[in-house]
Amino acid sequence: MEEGRGGSAMHLLIVDDHPLFRDALASAVKLAFPEAAIDEAEGIASAMAVLAADGTVDLVLLDLSMQGVVGFDGLVSIRSRFPRVPILVVSGLDDPRIMREALQHGAAGFVPKAVDKATLTRAIADVLGGGLSIPAALAESAAGAAPPATQLAERIARLTPQQLRVLLMIRQGKLNKQIAHELQVGDSTVKAHVSEILRKLDVISRTQIVIETALLDFDQIRMPQAG
Repeated sequence: MEEGRGGSAMHLLIVDDHPLFRDALASAVKLAFPEAAIDEAEGIASAMAVLAADGTVDLVLLDLSMQGVVGFDGLVSIRSRFPRVPILVVSGLDDPRIMREALQHGAAGFVPKAVDKATLTRAIADVLGGGLSIPAALAESAAGAAPPATQLAERIARLTPQQLRVLLMIRQGKLNKQIAHELQVGDSTVKAHVSEILRKLDVISRTQIVIETALLDFDQIRMPQAG
């Protein structure tokens, strides 16, 4: 049985205003995760209703381009009201700039609708595992501009233990409020840590943090122990 965050069967919510695509996506998910429970919503309002009524949803699969939705409004609306539910954007838009903005607005991953089932399955598993799913096209577009891995590793080594904890949580797609709650500190403290991380890594945004550190082997960077 595929398990969700609470240890029971995985529960996914597909949000898309095209019934045929919802059916196709649900079928692909069922093939990969036969025990998964799947709900569907044709818009943001109905998605919010499902999330409000059922607190067991483990992951939202969200299309950005729906009738009545402007830009990233749908993504932002769901993230602001249900910040603990990760969102994997499944979109027909595959411009790296849009992918970056989706991650910057709180998406835990981005998958173009044209990807194969194996890529979709891997993205779902990565996000459900608490990680981020970075599109290959986005990682490739950042690779040329990213500093060499040795330089980036040296910059990461300058972080304090608390800043490294914050960095790892940013890579998991967590919002400042979630980080503050887990570290038991104030929002202003988290903001200060984020500012220092940006300065020490010589990057300009949370999205750039995610993209550039994704090129490193983070298995070699361990979460510092409290104390």
